[in-house]
This record gives sequence, C-alpha cells and structure tokens, in this order.
Amino acid sequence: MYYAREPGKINHMRYDTLAQMLTLGNIRAGNKMIVMETCAGLVLGAMMERMGGFGSIIQLYPGGGPVRAATACFGFPKSFLSGLYEFPLNKVDSLLHGTFSAKMLSSEPKDSALVEESNGTLEEKQASEQENEDSMAEAPESNHPEDQETMETISQDPEHKGPKERGSKKDYIQEKQRRQEEQRKRHLEAAALLSERNADGLIVASRFHPTPLLLSLLDFVAPSRPFVVYCQYKEPLLECYTKLRERGGVINLRLSETWLRNYQVLPDRSHPKLLMSGGGGYLLSGFTVAMDNLKADTSLKSNASTLESHETEEPAAKKRKCPESDS
Repeated sequence: MYYAREPGKINHMRYDTLAQMLTLGNIRAGNKMIVMETCAGLVLGAMMERMGGFGSIIQLYPGGGPVRAATACFGFPKSFLSGLYEFPLNKVDSLLHGTFSAKMLSSEPKDSALVEESNGTLEEKQASEQENEDSMAEAPESNHPEDQETMETISQDPEHKGPKERGSKKDYIQEKQRRQEEQRKRHLEAAALLSERNADGLIVASRFHPTPLLLSLLDFVAPSRPFVVYCQYKEPLLECYTKLRERGGVINLRLSETWLRNYQVLPDRSHPKLLMSGGGGYLLSGFTVAMDNLKADTSLKSNASTLESHETEEPAAKKRKCPESDS
C-alpha cells in the first residue's frame, strides 16, 4: 500500500526488496537486532513480524523520537513491544567512546518539563489578560441589560473553570514526566544492550548517507553476523563498499538490485505485463569478522616478504670467490 500510494515515505522501497532484506539479514526469532530506518516503521514492523515477539530489537532514531506509523498498522500485541527498545542516534558516538552516562538522558526531560510548565502558566496569564481586555473593551459599547448579563457570565466562567484547568494541566505535566522517566529507563536498557556489542545483525534503511552510519554501527555487531544496507541510489552504496574494503573486518560484500516483473496469468493469454517497476532500490550485504586475525595476517605477510627479500640476495662469500677463480 505504501509503495503504491506514498513511496516517498518508505524511501521508494519495493516489497520484494524488503523481503530480500529480511532474508539476507537472517531475521528470526530469538535474535538481537539493531535497526536504523526512516521508512515510517515499515522495516521495523516487518522485523517484529518475522521474529514473532521473541528476541530484542534496538531501534536507532534521529530527531526527537522514533516514527512508527506503519508499525502501528500491523496490530501487534503488547507482548511484541516488550522486546522493542529505542536509542537516540546522536548518543551513539558517546556510547562508542565510553563517555555515555545516565546524566545525558536525565537532564533533557526535566528541562523540557520545566519549560512546558512555565509555558503553561504564561499561557494562563496571557489568556486571562486577553479576556479581561476584551470585556473592558466591550463594556462601553453594550448599553442593553442582556449584553451586561452575557458579559457577567463570560467573566465568571474563567473564575469557576480556572482551578479545573490548572489541575488538568498539572496532571498532564505529571503524566508527561512519568512517560519521560519510562523512556529514560528504556534508553538506559538499550544502551546496556548496545554496550555488550554482541548483536546478531544490523539493518540500515534510511534517507541519510549510509557510510558513516554503517562504519559506526558495525562496532556493536558480533563477528560472523550479517548486515544489510538499503539505499534508493547506487552511488552512496558504492562509496560505502570501498570504505568497507579499506577498513576491513567484513567479508562477502555484495551490492545487488532486485528485478521485478508482473505477469498476467489467464487461459491462453499469459504474458508479462507491458508496464513494470523501474527500480526498487539497492542492497549492500555482507558478514562481519574479527579484526584481530586480520592484523595478525598482515604481520605474517610482512614477515614473509622480508624473508623472501633475504633469500633473493646472493651471499657475500660467493661474490668474493668470483675474482679468485678468474685469476
């Protein structure tokens, strides 16, 4: 439905490309997956459906919060949401460098709550002042007793409704603070899961450039695990491919594009349709490996090259014997 009506919201990802992502990423029950997507929660919902409520998913999101419009359309039960965690993308670097702490998360909700509370009191004062000014402006214009009665009721209503409105706003602020505290706890749980650096896979499907995302998020994935990166265009993935080859730590890199054509199947009239999709995006997939073995291999290669250079050199004794044999 998204691809047919609003493909821009899911970065023009075709349904067969989504199926290829789930297959190449080895999405199954019991996995610990990391996903970074800006496809309105479509990739996240597909992963949750494939995992069946078993395992954990850590969603990295840009901005103020994750967008899960398409995930809500799946109709998952509450048990599926227990293994779903979210973590802000701007805190990933601090988590990698070991400078992340709970204070970085605890300072934000309090400040926002104070700002909301102060804004609420200011709005109440401004509203009361505006009502008083309106009543004063209308007073000289109205000479009939009916208008005066309506003015009295208008001026009396805010006095009676004031405490109720203030109480409801206080309840709203308390509810907001409670939700922010729960969100902070979930962020800390997600940070603890990420700091273990033993994720079973990585899925990236966003509108941002994939190279910096993938190079930073691969550190959270355990060795011998798959990763899949989706992009609407080929050129960013080509750059990501070359950066990964230079960095090392990955094998079986493959850049692919799926080709889809619909067929009409009718008696004596089966043929491919004339119109078909021009493209469903590109996928870069591969597997992670440990980096220590690669460093050891490079040292062995350097030692072997030095040995070969020593073997090719002619011994000094033979050089001295040559002029003696000529004489």
